[in-house]
Amino acid sequence: MAATIFQRGGATLHVEQTGTGHRSVIFIHGLSGSRRWWRFNVADLHKDHCVYTLELSGYGRAWRQRALGVRAAATLIAEWIEDAGLEDVTLVGHSMGGHISMHVASRCAERVTGLVLVCASGLLRANAYRAALHLPRAALVGDRRFLPTILRDAALAGPLNLWRNAVDLLKDSVQDSLPGIRARTLIIWGERDVLVPLALGQLLHEALPGSQFEVIPRAGHVVMVDAPRAFNGLLRAFLDRQAEARA
Repeated sequence: MAATIFQRGGATLHVEQTGTGHRSVIFIHGLSGSRRWWRFNVADLHKDHCVYTLELSGYGRAWRQRALGVRAAATLIAEWIEDAGLEDVTLVGHSMGGHISMHVASRCAERVTGLVLVCASGLLRANAYRAALHLPRAALVGDRRFLPTILRDAALAGPLNLWRNAVDLLKDSVQDSLPGIRARTLIIWGERDVLVPLALGQLLHEALPGSQFEVIPRAGHVVMVDAPRAFNGLLRAFLDRQAEARA
């Protein structure tokens, strides 16, 4: 396991890398998240992929930094991908991380060949105050054993970073980035997601021709934690199809 820090223009990206292989899978957490949110999902991929888990400015180990807006975060990640010379990349983004991933996939269309959008924002339109009212309910839908991690990571990020990012992502739309996405795309949603409604997953599916849309029953917004076996099965099957298509 190797941990590195990528810095550009005063912004910080924490990167943890494990595994081997010429194919890269990059996991990008969402609002209030950290690399810990993927701990049930990365182990199966180490043998045949280089796996990267990112922590964005303002979150996880980068909690001392001011959080970046979604487009600034996408620019930083794109610059890191280009600086590292990564090719044949699959991005896996949850919630705000999926939102960011769509901007990255459009900017790095030659390098990003796979895109997995997990309960992704990007088409969400809501008042920030109204959206905040759903947070307690969203945290209680799904695996409640994960609640301490949610609370710990939210406390690390702090209310100011969370508020800034929430306001920013609710104002930003991915509509201008969608036409530039060439990557094969898998969209995964939790049936009981109350934070980013299931209907938005259907809209993304319709906006991305050829995408695959999968709904995991009884799972909430943090679907990769609520139903890791089902989630991992969908992700592994998608990556295997990616490999077969390039063989």
